[in-house]
Amino acid sequence: MQEYNAKMDNEPAPTNRQHATAFHEAGHAVMAIALGRPVKKVTIAPGKLQFGGTRLGLCEIQKGRFKPTDDWLEDEVVILLAGMVAESHFTGEYCPNGARQDLLGVGRLLGTRALSDRQFEKLQRRMLAKTEHILAGEALQKAIEWTAQELVQKTTISGRAVRHFYHQAMQQFT
Repeated sequence: MQEYNAKMDNEPAPTNRQHATAFHEAGHAVMAIALGRPVKKVTIAPGKLQFGGTRLGLCEIQKGRFKPTDDWLEDEVVILLAGMVAESHFTGEYCPNGARQDLLGVGRLLGTRALSDRQFEKLQRRMLAKTEHILAGEALQKAIEWTAQELVQKTTISGRAVRHFYHQAMQQFT
Protein backbone atom coordinates (compact mmCIF):
# COMPACT_ATOMS: atom_id res chain seq x y z
CA MET A 1 0.00 0.00 0.00
CA GLN A 2 2.89 2.39 0.75
CA GLU A 3 4.33 1.84 -2.74
CA TYR A 4 0.93 2.57 -4.26
CA ASN A 5 0.56 5.74 -2.15
CA ALA A 6 4.07 6.90 -3.07
CA LYS A 7 3.25 6.55 -6.78
CA MET A 8 0.07 8.60 -6.32
CA ASP A 9 1.87 11.47 -4.54
CA ASN A 10 3.38 12.66 -7.81
CA GLU A 11 0.13 12.66 -9.79
CA PRO A 12 -2.11 15.70 -10.32
CA ALA A 13 -4.87 16.38 -7.80
CA PRO A 14 -7.81 15.10 -9.93
CA THR A 15 -6.10 11.72 -10.23
CA ASN A 16 -5.46 11.59 -6.48
CA ARG A 17 -9.15 12.47 -5.91
CA GLN A 18 -10.14 9.72 -8.34
CA HIS A 19 -7.94 7.23 -6.49
CA ALA A 20 -9.32 8.32 -3.12
CA THR A 21 -12.87 7.87 -4.46
CA ALA A 22 -11.92 4.45 -5.82
CA PHE A 23 -10.64 3.38 -2.38
CA HIS A 24 -13.80 4.79 -0.77
CA GLU A 25 -16.16 2.85 -3.04
CA ALA A 26 -13.96 -0.27 -2.89
CA GLY A 27 -14.19 -0.11 0.91
CA HIS A 28 -17.99 -0.23 0.77
CA ALA A 29 -17.97 -3.05 -1.77
CA VAL A 30 -15.39 -5.28 -0.08
CA MET A 31 -17.00 -4.84 3.34
CA ALA A 32 -20.40 -5.73 1.87
CA ILE A 33 -18.96 -8.91 0.30
CA ALA A 34 -17.18 -9.78 3.57
CA LEU A 35 -20.52 -9.50 5.42
CA GLY A 36 -22.35 -11.66 2.88
CA ARG A 37 -24.13 -8.87 1.02
CA PRO A 38 -24.15 -9.20 -2.78
CA VAL A 39 -22.80 -6.20 -4.69
CA LYS A 40 -24.41 -5.34 -8.04
CA LYS A 41 -21.85 -2.80 -9.30
CA VAL A 42 -19.34 -0.20 -8.18
CA THR A 43 -18.48 3.01 -10.00
CA ILE A 44 -16.39 6.11 -9.55
CA ALA A 45 -18.31 7.94 -12.27
CA PRO A 46 -19.87 11.16 -10.96
CA GLY A 47 -23.65 11.20 -10.75
CA LYS A 48 -26.62 13.00 -9.30
CA LEU A 49 -28.12 12.36 -5.87
CA GLN A 50 -31.83 11.60 -5.64
CA PHE A 51 -32.73 14.90 -3.95
CA GLY A 52 -30.20 17.17 -5.66
CA GLY A 53 -26.46 17.51 -5.47
CA THR A 54 -23.81 15.24 -6.90
CA ARG A 55 -21.92 12.15 -5.82
CA LEU A 56 -18.42 11.07 -6.82
CA GLY A 57 -19.06 7.32 -6.85
CA LEU A 58 -21.50 4.57 -5.96
CA CYS A 59 -21.48 1.07 -4.57
CA GLU A 60 -24.79 -0.54 -5.46
CA ILE A 61 -25.71 -3.41 -3.16
CA GLN A 62 -28.35 -5.86 -4.38
CA LYS A 63 -31.58 -5.74 -2.46
CA GLY A 64 -33.20 -8.74 -0.86
CA ARG A 65 -30.70 -11.57 -1.26
CA PHE A 66 -28.18 -11.93 1.53
CA LYS A 67 -27.32 -14.30 4.32
CA PRO A 68 -28.95 -13.43 7.64
CA THR A 69 -26.63 -11.98 10.27
CA ASP A 70 -26.76 -11.45 14.01
CA ASP A 71 -27.29 -7.70 13.69
CA TRP A 72 -28.45 -6.25 10.36
CA LEU A 73 -28.24 -2.66 11.59
CA GLU A 74 -24.61 -2.99 12.68
CA ASP A 75 -23.73 -4.54 9.32
CA GLU A 76 -25.34 -1.61 7.50
CA VAL A 77 -23.45 0.90 9.64
CA VAL A 78 -20.13 -0.90 9.13
CA ILE A 79 -20.67 -1.00 5.35
CA LEU A 80 -21.44 2.73 5.35
CA LEU A 81 -18.34 3.55 7.43
CA ALA A 82 -16.08 1.24 5.41
CA GLY A 83 -15.86 3.74 2.57
CA MET A 84 -14.49 6.53 4.73
CA VAL A 85 -12.15 4.15 6.58
CA ALA A 86 -10.75 2.61 3.36
CA GLU A 87 -10.27 6.07 1.86
CA SER A 88 -8.39 7.15 4.99
CA HIS A 89 -6.00 4.23 4.54
CA PHE A 90 -5.13 5.78 1.14
CA THR A 91 -5.13 9.47 2.08
CA GLY A 92 -3.98 9.25 5.71
CA GLU A 93 -7.03 11.02 7.17
CA TYR A 94 -10.81 10.80 7.37
CA CYS A 95 -12.74 12.91 4.88
CA PRO A 96 -16.14 13.51 6.51
CA ASN A 97 -17.07 15.91 3.69
CA GLY A 98 -16.67 13.20 1.07
CA ALA A 99 -18.52 10.71 3.27
CA ARG A 100 -21.35 13.12 4.13
CA GLN A 101 -24.15 10.94 2.70
CA ASP A 102 -22.71 7.84 4.38
CA LEU A 103 -22.43 9.62 7.74
CA LEU A 104 -26.02 10.87 7.45
CA GLY A 105 -27.10 7.26 6.90
CA VAL A 106 -25.06 6.14 9.91
CA GLY A 107 -26.72 8.86 11.98
CA ARG A 108 -30.20 7.76 10.93
CA LEU A 109 -29.48 4.11 11.72
CA LEU A 110 -27.73 4.68 15.05
CA GLY A 111 -30.37 7.20 16.07
CA THR A 112 -32.82 4.30 16.30
CA ARG A 113 -30.63 2.65 18.98
CA ALA A 114 -29.28 5.54 21.03
CA LEU A 115 -31.49 7.12 23.69
CA SER A 116 -29.20 10.10 24.33
CA ASP A 117 -26.53 12.14 22.56
CA ARG A 118 -23.88 10.59 24.77
CA GLN A 119 -25.08 7.08 23.95
CA PHE A 120 -25.17 7.99 20.24
CA GLU A 121 -21.57 9.27 20.28
CA LYS A 122 -20.36 6.19 22.16
CA LEU A 123 -22.12 3.87 19.71
CA GLN A 124 -20.74 5.81 16.74
CA ARG A 125 -17.17 5.57 18.11
CA ARG A 126 -17.62 1.85 18.75
CA MET A 127 -18.87 1.24 15.21
CA LEU A 128 -15.98 3.23 13.71
CA ALA A 129 -13.49 1.22 15.79
CA LYS A 130 -15.17 -2.01 14.67
CA THR A 131 -14.90 -0.95 11.03
CA GLU A 132 -11.22 -0.01 11.47
CA HIS A 133 -10.56 -3.39 13.11
CA ILE A 134 -12.25 -5.37 10.33
CA LEU A 135 -10.47 -3.46 7.56
CA ALA A 136 -7.09 -3.78 9.29
CA GLY A 137 -6.77 -7.33 8.00
CA GLU A 138 -4.22 -7.82 5.25
CA ALA A 139 -6.62 -9.78 3.03
CA LEU A 140 -9.32 -7.10 3.08
CA GLN A 141 -6.76 -4.35 2.50
CA LYS A 142 -5.46 -6.19 -0.56
CA ALA A 143 -9.00 -6.82 -1.87
CA ILE A 144 -9.75 -3.10 -1.49
CA GLU A 145 -6.51 -2.13 -3.23
CA TRP A 146 -7.17 -4.47 -6.18
CA THR A 147 -10.77 -3.28 -6.46
CA ALA A 148 -9.68 0.37 -6.36
CA GLN A 149 -7.05 -0.20 -9.05
CA GLU A 150 -9.66 -1.83 -11.28
CA LEU A 151 -12.06 1.06 -10.67
CA VAL A 152 -9.42 3.61 -11.67
CA GLN A 153 -8.76 1.67 -14.89
CA LYS A 154 -12.38 0.94 -15.85
CA THR A 155 -14.49 3.50 -13.88
CA THR A 156 -17.28 0.93 -13.32
CA ILE A 157 -16.96 -2.74 -12.36
CA SER A 158 -19.39 -5.51 -11.55
CA GLY A 159 -20.03 -7.03 -8.17
CA ARG A 160 -18.68 -10.24 -9.65
CA ALA A 161 -15.28 -8.56 -10.13
CA VAL A 162 -15.30 -7.39 -6.49
CA ARG A 163 -16.13 -10.94 -5.33
CA HIS A 164 -13.25 -12.24 -7.45
CA PHE A 165 -10.77 -9.81 -5.86
CA TYR A 166 -12.16 -10.62 -2.40
CA HIS A 167 -11.78 -14.39 -2.88
CA GLN A 168 -8.31 -14.02 -4.43
CA ALA A 169 -7.15 -11.95 -1.46
CA MET A 170 -8.66 -14.41 1.02
CA GLN A 171 -6.86 -17.31 -0.66
CA GLN A 172 -3.57 -15.43 -0.73
CA PHE A 173 -3.62 -14.05 2.83
CA THR A 174 -5.46 -16.65 4.93
